[in-house]
Amino acid sequence: RSRNAMRKLLLISVLLSAMVSSCSKDEIEFQNNDLKIKIIAGDNWLHDFPLFIGINKKNPPQFAVWLTDLDTNYVGTIFCTHKIAREGWIANKGNRRKEALPFWCHNRGVVYSDGLYLPTKSNPLVDGLTGATPTGDYFIKVSPTQNSTYLIFAEFNHSVDFNSYYKENSSQGSFYYSGGSEGSGQPALVYCARIDLNSAQDYWELQLIGHSSPDGSNGNLYANLNEISSAKNIISKVIIERK
Repeated sequence: RSRNAMRKLLLISVLLSAMVSSCSKDEIEFQNNDLKIKIIAGDNWLHDFPLFIGINKKNPPQFAVWLTDLDTNYVGTIFCTHKIAREGWIANKGNRRKEALPFWCHNRGVVYSDGLYLPTKSNPLVDGLTGATPTGDYFIKVSPTQNSTYLIFAEFNHSVDFNSYYKENSSQGSFYYSGGSEGSGQPALVYCARIDLNSAQDYWELQLIGHSSPDGSNGNLYANLNEISSAKNIISKVIIERK
């Protein structure tokens, strides 16, 4: 089956809503076999981003959620934050921030006019849904049109999330370089689950499987997580429930 056909079957009905503590869980109605993908914020969901000397802004992470077949061939994006999907960075001074979500970008495999894999303002992401990053827990409703087996991935990243390995002053060209003083710091983390809608299972939890390229120069996945610290707490978990 072609990727376009799979995309139509699996993503024909995708609805999104932010869920914070004051919102009712009944605001979005779920039908039988709908999937509820819930992203539960961790202790480091909000991260200090320096605006001026001594003044920081609490920023949520950039993230994407997408589907592939069992051979990791890209099927379609379910959700991607606005800054990535539409180059929505404020005053980025031409910095496309390729280090933000490189695993998702390279898995999509779309190369833009400047040779990078990130969508641009003039050519934004067209599949899936986009929106501002929520300040707390989030859920996504997906309505597959047929039973299927596939992989669901999620990738999360903060800017300037430096630690003792991924330093602000790491030299360009070194493994730990992540874009300089306004780069990622710790690389994006990738989570995955295998979803089999033919089974009786109705609950899945995405597992942390590695991190992306620190400088965003490739679409590789790196399994060594020993040098990752606070980034592991951006999320508490990502769970999928079948209704």
